[in-house]
Amino acid sequence: MDLLCNAYSAASDEDDEPDHGRPVLPPSKRPKPQNPLPITKPLPLCRSTHNPNLPTEAPLPGRYISKRERAVLASVPTTPNLIPPIPVTTSPVVGSISYSDLPYDILSSLRHQTKGRPWLGQMSEKLYTTLNCHKNAVTSLKWSSSHAHLLASAGMDHSICIWNVWSRDHKKARVFNHHNAAVKDVKWSQHGLFLLSCGYDCSSRLIDVEKGLEAQVFKEDQVVGVVKFHPNNSDLFLSGGSKGLIKLWDIRIGKVVHEYRRGLGPILDVEFTTDAKQFISSCDESKGNISENSIIVWDVLRQVPLSNQVYVEAYTCPCIRTHPFDPYFVAQSNGNYIAIFSSKPPFKLDKYRRYESHGVSGFPIKCNFSLDGEIIASGSSDGCIYFYNSKSSELMKKIKAYEQACMDVAFHPVMPNVIASCSWNGDVSVFEYRDRSIICKLKGIG
Repeated sequence: MDLLCNAYSAASDEDDEPDHGRPVLPPSKRPKPQNPLPITKPLPLCRSTHNPNLPTEAPLPGRYISKRERAVLASVPTTPNLIPPIPVTTSPVVGSISYSDLPYDILSSLRHQTKGRPWLGQMSEKLYTTLNCHKNAVTSLKWSSSHAHLLASAGMDHSICIWNVWSRDHKKARVFNHHNAAVKDVKWSQHGLFLLSCGYDCSSRLIDVEKGLEAQVFKEDQVVGVVKFHPNNSDLFLSGGSKGLIKLWDIRIGKVVHEYRRGLGPILDVEFTTDAKQFISSCDESKGNISENSIIVWDVLRQVPLSNQVYVEAYTCPCIRTHPFDPYFVAQSNGNYIAIFSSKPPFKLDKYRRYESHGVSGFPIKCNFSLDGEIIASGSSDGCIYFYNSKSSELMKKIKAYEQACMDVAFHPVMPNVIASCSWNGDVSVFEYRDRSIICKLKGIG
């Protein structure tokens, strides 16, 4: 009898596990357990997330949990997991890319495309803002056509900057350092906030600007000096590199779908014609006859050159631009002028017109047409921006912008009185002409 009393006093009713081999009776008539559980002192809990006294799996629904097990589970301290978390790429957000930070007049101009042409005054121009971020030369800049308040710039300091130009708060919205070498070119996709860049790290990179993440990397075995989206299909882009290879990439599969080989020197620029059936390339050819291969017109689908005797001068051309409407293209020449060519066979040089007065002097200086094609603007080795009438080739205006070479100029895609430029010393500037009551149209326009 004493043994029975001791056994029942050693363990409470709630501590015993139910005996599934026998029917469960009311507590008052419960049969005596054959092997009473011994009382054991629980082991001290350690700081680790793993406890040998705890079940390794979550309790199954409907399973009985004893009082002792509930007490042990409740006594587990809530300590942080000691396993290091998986690193997550954080968005390099510096400022906002939203329209909400823009002044009302700018927002109204962006939403209602301004009709008209660039206004360059007889009075002194207005420097709207200088954007400082790059620590070295800025090689390229581009306005977004779908989000026209954003400007992208690429630099030799391995970085790409996104500027919310008219923001009241932080004009520098994003800084991307995905490239581990100098960045040579940058282009916006026609759809969405995606940016394509290339550089000396032998790669082209597609960046999701909104998320601040690198979406895709397209590796090559050559330094990539230029990229260009297909004008009718944003899933395709051209890349040209230091080994003279031009490749047509398909973003959807991440692979090259066409290659254009000629065995030439480094590719300096590529540009699609207006109908996108051909593209023009320029190269730094030094092994052969430069007058036969410096500019080549290619058939996009057949991957064959239509003409390689376009430019017969012994100069390289760091920039090619197609007129937005008329059937001709221009080439920035190291002969310190911009040459004009027909974009229809036989792609002849216009011997009677050229844009001259600015200097190139070996810099990769670029030029661009205005949105309506009436003006062409060019950078210059003397730090100035030169504006020419595209039809008459007459010099219209000259702006002193920098002490060092002006590398690139870009007309705004919506507001014709806004132009951006960049320099060899790392500056990015935006010029704006507001007071139209005291300025006149450019001579020869309209």
